[in-house]
Amino acid sequence: MRTALEMDVVAPSVDQQITAQDRGGLAKMVMNLFDHWSLSTEDQASLLGIASSNRAALMRYRKGEPVGTSRDQYERVGHLLAIHRNLRALFPENRDLVYRWVSLRNRAFDNHTPVEVIREKGFAGLLMVRSYLDRALVS
Repeated sequence: MRTALEMDVVAPSVDQQITAQDRGGLAKMVMNLFDHWSLSTEDQASLLGIASSNRAALMRYRKGEPVGTSRDQYERVGHLLAIHRNLRALFPENRDLVYRWVSLRNRAFDNHTPVEVIREKGFAGLLMVRSYLDRALVS
């Protein structure tokens, strides 16, 4: 299985294939990330674009079962991992901030937390948060 560094964390092009083993690895990575971010079960489900009542899917992902085969869910995982990668690059000496940032209010998001933005705006909110961090890296 490839490591997170070897995998492109953005969604593959339509003609690329991703194995179930790779999708299982991504599931474990994103669930570990959610643990580091200290997200509620409802927030975890929301960030993955699944119903908050679908705790069974979260438990399967935690065990390493492949993340959903839908492009939407796969892209969400890629963007979430990219957000984390950007935070680690922006705050290399402050791991605590890397893990708390998604739950901190931010003026760039009208004083909402990044998690609230993603929860309220869905995939568009996820892209907003990622784009904000992408821009911060090149500034």
